[in-house]
Amino acid sequence: MAGPAFRAAAVRVRVPATSANLGPGFDAFGLALGLYDDVVVRVADAGLHVDIAGEGADTLARDEKHLVVRSLRTAFDLLGGQPRGLEVVCANRIPHGRGLGSSSAAICAGIIAARAVTIGGPSVLDDTALLELATEIEGHPDNVAACLLGGFTVAWSEGGAARAVRMDPAPSLVPVVFVPATPLLTETARGLLPRSVPHVDAAANAGRAALLVEALTRRVDLLLPATEDRLHQEYRAPAMPETLSLVNRLRGEGVPAVVSGAGPTVLALTDDGAADKVSRLAGGAWAAHRLSLDADGACVLPLAGGQ
Repeated sequence: MAGPAFRAAAVRVRVPATSANLGPGFDAFGLALGLYDDVVVRVADAGLHVDIAGEGADTLARDEKHLVVRSLRTAFDLLGGQPRGLEVVCANRIPHGRGLGSSSAAICAGIIAARAVTIGGPSVLDDTALLELATEIEGHPDNVAACLLGGFTVAWSEGGAARAVRMDPAPSLVPVVFVPATPLLTETARGLLPRSVPHVDAAANAGRAALLVEALTRRVDLLLPATEDRLHQEYRAPAMPETLSLVNRLRGEGVPAVVSGAGPTVLALTDDGAADKVSRLAGGAWAAHRLSLDADGACVLPLAGGQ
C-alpha cells in the first residue's frame, strides 16, 4: 500500500509558552502566553538535519532524540508513513526546564508540522486527534491543551482520551513571569507529591479551582483567593524553596502569584497599571518578563515575515 504524499514546500509552525496548574487547577488548567518557539520543517530527499538557535542550542540533541523529531516521527506513523528525509530548524525562545511548557511546545510543533507537510493530513489527524496524540507523548494534557488551543484551557481525560475546553481570559489580565537561572526537572518536582492528601485540602482546592474559572475570565478582583493552592505547591518547596518564598512574598503584597507548572518559574497575574511595579518586586535573582496572553495557540504561519 502506497504511503502518504508530502508537500515540497517547508512549513513554519509557531507554538506558545504555557503555564499549567495556575494554583489550584492541578493537571487541568493551562494558560497560553505570548512567548513563542518557531519550527520550520521541510521534507528532504534523504537523511535528517536539525538546526537549533536560541534556548537549548548548546545542549539539545540534533538527531532522532530531539523531541520535535520524535513528535514528527510519531505523527508521521499515524499519517501513514515516514518521509525519506527531514530538515528541521528550531528558533527557541521558551526557557527550558522552567515550568513554561517548553516540552509541550516542542511536541505540538512536531505533530502540527507533520500534519501540515502531509497532503490530506488534517483529514487523517484532526484537532481532537492532535490533542490526544500530544497528551500521549507528553503524559498529561494541561500544557499541550493550552499550547494547541490558546487562551485559558481546562483539560481532562474521558474514557482514556484527552479532552479540553477553551475560554477567553479577561482582556485586562497581564501575566508577569519570574524566571530563575537554574532549571528544575518536572520529574523531580512531581516526585515530591504525596500519594494522598487530606480531604479538607482537596475540598478547598475544588472550590478555589471553580472560583478561578470565574476570576480568570470575568472577575479578576477574585484572583488572589482563587489562586490559593493546597495540593501541590507547598509539597514541592524542598526542591525550589526560593520559588515558594517568592510566591508567598508576592501574595503577601496582594499579587495573585503561583508556581508556573512544576516550577521553578513564578507566574503573577496582574493588570496593565500594576505590571511594571510587580515586575520589580522579585529582585535581581529573577529575570522578570511582562508577557501578553496568547489567544490563537499553535498555528502554521507563512515562512516570510517577522519573528
